[in-house]
Amino acid sequence: MSIDPPSGAPRRPRKTAATRRAPGRPAADGPDLRSRLLDAAIVCYTRQGIAATALRSIAIEAGVNPALLHYYFGDREQLQAAVIQERVMPAIASLAGHLQAAGDDSARLIAAFVRGVGDTVAQYPWFPSLWVREVLCEGGALRDLLVDQIGPQLPQMLAQRFALAQRDGRLNADLDPRLLVVSLVGLTLFPIAGAPVWQRVFGIETFDNQALREHTIALLDRGLACG
Repeated sequence: MSIDPPSGAPRRPRKTAATRRAPGRPAADGPDLRSRLLDAAIVCYTRQGIAATALRSIAIEAGVNPALLHYYFGDREQLQAAVIQERVMPAIASLAGHLQAAGDDSARLIAAFVRGVGDTVAQYPWFPSLWVREVLCEGGALRDLLVDQIGPQLPQMLAQRFALAQRDGRLNADLDPRLLVVSLVGLTLFPIAGAPVWQRVFGIETFDNQALREHTIALLDRGLACG
């Protein structure tokens, strides 16, 4: 025999099969939660550094219980590996795609790199800051990634193509192909990463990335010569 609640008292809703969750799985907000957790990790990595970021900080950024991070990723190392594979490497692949479409012409390669960095940053705005913090700074967590995985895909490949162009007389013989790659990185990622500082120095409200791309291409193509 069932006992009805006192008159006027709210009835407790019954759990249906649709509202029950799988055993061991924390309550989630939706099917895109895993992606949201990766995005929150990128925000925290960029702001605090990978080594200094605790899972709890990422959970707070995502507005979830820390148990969800453990459920989806296990521990900090597995989360970092997922961020690399699902966020950092796609950003690198985006830039590589621009270069593959440029052919072997040096001028086209340089323009493709500059514009490719701009397009990549537009899609992954955290990339320059994460690069500076985790690749260039001593002890950065992504430095080995650059050397072991990204290096053969982009910097070494670019240097080899510039060297071939130089051998065939299609590139200034006074240039070092490897240092040309270093210069390209310095003229693209660094200004974007330092945009908040330059906005204050020059008193501008926004940093025009499109103008920066065209300026860099003009600088590399025509140098500082007048006339």
